[in-house]
Amino acid sequence: MKKQIIISALLLLLTGWSTAYAEDGSQLWLRFDTVSKPATITGVKSTAMTELQTYWKGGPVLLKRKKGLTNDSYTITSQKGKTVISAANDSGLLYGAYHLLRLQQTGQSCDNLDISEQPAYDLRILNHWDNPNGTVERGFAGKSIFLNPDPERMKIYARANASVGINGTVLNNVNAKPEALSTESLQKAKSIADQLRPYGIRVYLSINFASPIKVGGLKTADPHDADVIRWWKEKVNEIYKLIPDFGGFLVKANSEGEPGPQDFGRTHADGANMLANALKPHKGIVMWRAFVYAPQSPDRANQAYLEFMPLDGQFADNVIIQIKNGPVDFQPREPYSPLFTAMQKTQMMVEFQITQEYLGAANHLVYLAPMWQEFFSFVKPGSLKAMAGVANIGDNTNWCGHHFAQANWYAFGRLAWNPNLTSEEIANEWLQQTFSLGSAVANSSLFTLHSSLLNLMLASREACVSYMMPLGIHHIFAGNHHYGPEPWYAPRGVRADWTPPYYHKADSIGLGFDRTLTGSANVKQYPDELCRLYNDINTCPENLLAWFHHVPWDHKMKSGRTFWDELCHKYDDGVHEARRFLAIWDAIQPYVDAQRFEEMQRKLRIQARDSEWWRDACLLYFQTFSKRPIPQDVEHPVHNLDEMMRFRIPISMYENPESGYNK
Repeated sequence: MKKQIIISALLLLLTGWSTAYAEDGSQLWLRFDTVSKPATITGVKSTAMTELQTYWKGGPVLLKRKKGLTNDSYTITSQKGKTVISAANDSGLLYGAYHLLRLQQTGQSCDNLDISEQPAYDLRILNHWDNPNGTVERGFAGKSIFLNPDPERMKIYARANASVGINGTVLNNVNAKPEALSTESLQKAKSIADQLRPYGIRVYLSINFASPIKVGGLKTADPHDADVIRWWKEKVNEIYKLIPDFGGFLVKANSEGEPGPQDFGRTHADGANMLANALKPHKGIVMWRAFVYAPQSPDRANQAYLEFMPLDGQFADNVIIQIKNGPVDFQPREPYSPLFTAMQKTQMMVEFQITQEYLGAANHLVYLAPMWQEFFSFVKPGSLKAMAGVANIGDNTNWCGHHFAQANWYAFGRLAWNPNLTSEEIANEWLQQTFSLGSAVANSSLFTLHSSLLNLMLASREACVSYMMPLGIHHIFAGNHHYGPEPWYAPRGVRADWTPPYYHKADSIGLGFDRTLTGSANVKQYPDELCRLYNDINTCPENLLAWFHHVPWDHKMKSGRTFWDELCHKYDDGVHEARRFLAIWDAIQPYVDAQRFEEMQRKLRIQARDSEWWRDACLLYFQTFSKRPIPQDVEHPVHNLDEMMRFRIPISMYENPESGYNK
């Protein structure tokens, strides 16, 4: 009874606060109150000083340079009644200032501090897939913030990135248009760079490898051609005259129809090194993507390894190979890309996808930190040079199209700084700052609102896998978009690896892609221990079973069920979880501002409805192969297969960020 009284009292206190205003999400997690009487901030005049003078409510702070610290690292110590932030550069001071403000915002003690922080990676970069016309590829939050950059919004963007340690921004789509290197585009890039620079953020550009032809008027883009080499050096010099701290190039080449060095009989190393040589005098880098696959490949998951392993050790020292976390394409669950443990002589960086291309776009609440930590359980952070994330940012008022999608932007930055942080630690931080819970949460484990939302976030990724593609199933999305299920999609004339049957291979025997030693031999690309583990259907982790095996419908699972029955239960579990998320949110209505409550309730209703769509479409379709009944203890589909196969989402519903569906 006493416990219930305490909970009720806390919630009543919050009720009076939370319903007093509308919340549109525009301030992200930067909900600092401007102080009426600035604290005494002395030392190095910098952006860090400005932030602390505006928002710090504590005692005097000294900002000082300190030799011996690496770039961007900092210390925070309490010395004789003063808080001292020390760093080697302005960026380090700024990160230290935001650390101090985060302690304040989450209600933690700011006394007797002895903090030392160093980023895991020198490069912590957002990749924006923004196009010159303002559209955003795989963007679900409106148009590009870089189309007509608003100074105030750019400032919030810069502050948000700096507050979590992000220090680089690729301004344009990896499917780069040649005009990205035009004088007009470079002038705009300069303007953006000038606005981001005070917050320690460098800009980068994606480039089209055929730019010497399409922009320079040359007859070739052969990386061994003297005129091509000269053109790139001149273009790089032009860029650095405008942007002295320009970071370098991101390159997608010879993938999905994009031009590259292979068009001229050269290798990825030839192309990357030619660009690296042009950038090196300016200390610029090349991030060369390893996302490649060919239509004739019997297993798309094998392709990157086959193309890049022979080149291991041949890349220049300012080239970093940017590799997607999994071997196919940002699926809800994939094993890690085997390149990460195979390449030993080449600098590598991981590319995560923050925007939810395959995870319900901006409609589904899916907290991605657990997915990324799953990757780091196999790939040790120290083996990587940098970390990149495909941004989920647009010009919508709340930036990401979904209030909780902001947590993935936040989590990416925090993990890029420290991959050893847990999903729960990051979610706790974000919740306390975004919902302004502060000390009430920090000092009370009884705070129901916080614990309910934390539970929802931590369970969300696994729930999404369950209602979309459990047990290692992958890439069974609709043909014209990646939002809903169409495991049957295989129209004549479409290349096989762009259709779901290529991946699920359902037949009367079972389901799944045989990547064992007697199949595509993808398992051989992994270290011996994992190869043996994945190759044996009895030892392969069940959450990757259909990824590596064509699993018989009657294969016995650890639960004692057959594979078919387990599949049915997994899909049904996902549906019930999605409904539970909605129930959790509905129950906290009195304690959340009205605007956020209504907007999130609408999204969670869509998610619950979509989970039924996924379950019904997939189970009914796969049942045509298994010929087995759906277990009695599983909720049976509420639709018919022919209804599912006729169902289409109007384009406006998944592309318009203000509609019920956001792509």
